[in-house]
Amino acid sequence: MKVRYFAWMKRTVGVADEEISPPADVRTVGDLVTWLRNRSAGHAEALAEGAAFGAAVDQRTVTFDVPITGAREVAFFPPFTGG
Repeated sequence: MKVRYFAWMKRTVGVADEEISPPADVRTVGDLVTWLRNRSAGHAEALAEGAAFGAAVDQRTVTFDVPITGAREVAFFPPFTGG
């Protein structure tokens, strides 16, 4: 699966995207966030507990309890506003 990071999250993690193979017990977006925090200090900072960021699975905005089984892409992005 591909994981993509946007805006300041990309700079903090140090990559715009990466191919990953999480273990079988990583079933939801929230599980993935917890697992990714252990990849590097940058991941831990960008995905810190309590940090404000959103997620999308296969280009659809989702909540962190959404399953990632079969997903091709998960993206993380900072909050944004419209106008």
